[in-house]
Amino acid sequence: MLDRSARDTIADVNAAVLVSLDFGRNGYVENIEELRQLATSDGLIIVAVIRGKCSRPNPATYAGNGKVNEISLILKQTCASLVIFNHNLSPAQQRNLEQYLQCRVIDRTSLILDIFAQRAKSHEGKLQVELAQLEYLATRLVRGWTHLERQKGGIGLRGPGETQLETDRRLLGKRVKLLKEKLAKFQCQRNLQRRTRRRAHVMSVSIIGYTNTGKSTLFNNLTRASAYTANQFFATLDATTRKLFIQGHGPLVISDTVGFIRELPHTLVAAFRATLEETVQSDVLLHVVDAGSPNREQQIEAVNKVLEEIGADAIPQILVLNKIDLINISQGTSGYQRNEYGRISQVRLSAKTGEGFEYIRMALAETIEQRTSQWCKMSPEIGDVTNKHSTISY
Repeated sequence: MLDRSARDTIADVNAAVLVSLDFGRNGYVENIEELRQLATSDGLIIVAVIRGKCSRPNPATYAGNGKVNEISLILKQTCASLVIFNHNLSPAQQRNLEQYLQCRVIDRTSLILDIFAQRAKSHEGKLQVELAQLEYLATRLVRGWTHLERQKGGIGLRGPGETQLETDRRLLGKRVKLLKEKLAKFQCQRNLQRRTRRRAHVMSVSIIGYTNTGKSTLFNNLTRASAYTANQFFATLDATTRKLFIQGHGPLVISDTVGFIRELPHTLVAAFRATLEETVQSDVLLHVVDAGSPNREQQIEAVNKVLEEIGADAIPQILVLNKIDLINISQGTSGYQRNEYGRISQVRLSAKTGEGFEYIRMALAETIEQRTSQWCKMSPEIGDVTNKHSTISY
């Protein structure tokens, strides 16, 4: 049996044990696979996956005593240095688990935050991630740090001064306030840009969808941009906006946004609200879905849930069934469907090969016509808005 110091010496800092408990809810197997992909996206090596069934979480350690003992045994066998729970742990549960297992324990939210911290590239994106991390940390300052409760001591510092914990909380609060002020400035700049587009009657389109469904690939092929793409979760964090010209119909502004996921941490939604506001202010949403995913309906539901949370659920959507090149011939044909109002509501395409792009262009052209007609009814003096110039055309 190795003591903690010996095990830490030989342990692989990237080796992780995954823990996922079944409480009788739908999608348990899919949730495990999603956790695997999240861990892989974070650069971790998965050495074991521990499953179990429970009726309810243990208040002290989330998992039951038997399962915690099983995790401890796996850690000794594999020399892993990290345990990841596919659930959200309370600060007390996380502290208790770390004390018993003698290794670092994180939950699903912490894992997603770490991925975001690696992927953020822009100054605003880094500020948003830091804000989310600090708001998450604010509830966990006491985790394992018993010395923080001691009073300051020494010459000139005797008496009932601040505890170190109170000092940390105060400093953390000041940093959170500063970050929110900086992000508010970015939001003001974005609002100014939107007002300018509104005055020019330029339609705004946002590409949304579950993470790793091909949103950035679609964006790049539509706009000839070079947004980062990869077969991993949260490849895109920083919103990218480009002007797009549809021949014979005029310009529009299209934005690539951060992908959504089931149980997206509320701290992330709050921190990225300024970026997500681009979605809220859009005229139409291109909801990109992996056509071949067996969890397609659940992913659509998860995205719509986040849209409802940020107040964008009433914005018209065009469902884009992507990756038809990866499914069988009978299902993988490009095309489109119209709803009961005669508008294109669904498009089937491959963002990678370009098959079916004519249908997404057709859908955007019809949307511009509808939006222009509405603007003309509200303001009859509006002239032709289709003769704007842009560097991109079809």
